[in-house]
Amino acid sequence: MDITIKRLVRLVKKGDQKAFEELVDIYKDKVYHICYRMLGNSHEAEDMAQEAFLRAYMHIERFNEEHKFSTWLYRIATNLTIDRLRKKKPDYYLDAEVAGSDGLTLYSQVAVAEQLPEEKIETFELQDRIQVEILQLPPKYRSAITLKYLEELSLKEISNILQIPVSTVKTRIHRGREALRKRLNDLDC
Repeated sequence: MDITIKRLVRLVKKGDQKAFEELVDIYKDKVYHICYRMLGNSHEAEDMAQEAFLRAYMHIERFNEEHKFSTWLYRIATNLTIDRLRKKKPDYYLDAEVAGSDGLTLYSQVAVAEQLPEEKIETFELQDRIQVEILQLPPKYRSAITLKYLEELSLKEISNILQIPVSTVKTRIHRGREALRKRLNDLDC
């Protein structure tokens, strides 16, 4: 674990709220993005991210400093989000926020060669379509796909976050990709 993070965690354990604010500043974007990509709704993602930080603060004494703080925090956020998805009934509103509408897209980090305007529109439409299809996956596949391809975490990190064996992570990623491929092919027909 990074020396700065270790120092901040120790200060938080001693009751230093400013140190916790620094941790929040360091991890807030990453935690929000994990929640957003799993939920597809910015308001819910903000709520889940805030809840994750609140839980981390309340249970900081349980954190084992031999592990990475980020993995522990991402596990909290992922578990809260999965719980939210389990409790949530599917809601299909015509006025629901379109994934990527606030500037966040699946591939916003990928550098591409200059495209023609028509190609850019097609790319954005495909990215939105993929995001919509990811949101339709069962939570166990959605979380594995999100952590692997959108957050670019290693299989070991995903295993630690989800608290499942690496082999199960591989299976969920494979099955999630297959489900996405099938859903996308069915839409093309």
